[in-house]
Amino acid sequence: MSRPATPMSPMATDAARAPVGWRWAPAWVLAFVALWPAPGYAEGVMVLGALVAIVRLLLARFRGGTRLLSAPAWALTSALFFAYWAPEAISAFDAIDRAHAWHETLVDLRYLPFLWLVAAAVADDRARRTTFNGLAIIVAVWTFDALLQALTGLSPLFWSLDQLKQIISGHAMCPASEVASVDRLSGVLGPCNLKLGLVLASLSPFALHAAGRRYGSVGWIVLAAVLGVVILLAGARASWLTYALVLLFSGWRLLGVKRLLGVFVFGAVTLAVLTLAVPQVRERIARTTQALTADQDGVEVALSGRTRIWSAAVCMVRAHPVNGVGARGFREAFPGCDQEAGTLAAWGHGPALHAHQIVLEILSETGFIGLLLWLAGAALAWRAWRFAAPPMRERAGPALLALAVTVFPFNTHLAFYSTFWGGVALLLAALYAGALLGRDEPAPAQG
Repeated sequence: MSRPATPMSPMATDAARAPVGWRWAPAWVLAFVALWPAPGYAEGVMVLGALVAIVRLLLARFRGGTRLLSAPAWALTSALFFAYWAPEAISAFDAIDRAHAWHETLVDLRYLPFLWLVAAAVADDRARRTTFNGLAIIVAVWTFDALLQALTGLSPLFWSLDQLKQIISGHAMCPASEVASVDRLSGVLGPCNLKLGLVLASLSPFALHAAGRRYGSVGWIVLAAVLGVVILLAGARASWLTYALVLLFSGWRLLGVKRLLGVFVFGAVTLAVLTLAVPQVRERIARTTQALTADQDGVEVALSGRTRIWSAAVCMVRAHPVNGVGARGFREAFPGCDQEAGTLAAWGHGPALHAHQIVLEILSETGFIGLLLWLAGAALAWRAWRFAAPPMRERAGPALLALAVTVFPFNTHLAFYSTFWGGVALLLAALYAGALLGRDEPAPAQG
């Protein structure tokens, strides 16, 4: 008489069902993020991951795909990529710099297989825990490193990377002139890549989710406070709004209204103290209050010259409404649309490089066709969320929050068609699709 099969644990089932070549997907994703302070190496990891994904799929002749991702996860990950990529392809046909636009369009195809790899890295409980907890650890380490920089003036992580770079190439990671001019926390990303606040704010949902699950409301509050101090000292006001949204939606269910209100009161007090104690924070608050003045000059000062950039972006939209001036073509089109040509800009010499606002970037560089395709991608992402079961929503919550606050339209932004920030946005989109829809569940055993 045959013995009944012993049921396997969910973790063992996940491990058994995952194709061997894809079990390293979480490590690949975490290596990509951890290497953001060294963009060239991060890019290399991403390209290598894309090649490995393509090779593995070709060797398997694309069979057994639902062991890697469910059919809806394949579809949503690919659709979100094409909502990003198709606008730049369409804009390249008559772009201002056609050769550069086509180069960027073709090069960006490398993201698609890498996004499949990213989605696979969160497609089951075991892989998702590894990836999300790994992202939380990266955020915590970078935050602690930034606190040390605030106390000592030196980021140990960046100093170590800089020393290694000098040993390998004989050159520092940042020119001495840029190091001397930094007026904010730069952390592990360094003084010539002042994106620490924005990166931490966008990734903070993973860290806060992990702290809340492991240590409850106390752990969430402590980490939220420490992260908030670092993000304030990092100086990017866009990251302040991004992080406020994260605190609002992350803390709503965990803390309740009253305690969440207390968190924001504590944040306001902290901001007031830092405004009095830190000249750089005081300068940014003073600049922000200029927006309360009635004249246009005050608003221009408050927005660091962005009204000039935005008026140029509107000019580009009017001149190229269908498919824009071409992805990454803003700098070439800017001189022809600058209403204050010949006047020194708030950002210094040279043209503005991008629109600093997601809607205006999409419209000016990819036109209304691009905007419609982005909105179609957003609608697909939201539809998948609406029709997902509550457990699916629960497991995808941190990734959705990170993606939503990163593309929140009522804020200023980095360039989404740049290598760095475009890679961040696409990574978050793939994490969301993979975590929400995952792999097909195994069929129940027949008895």
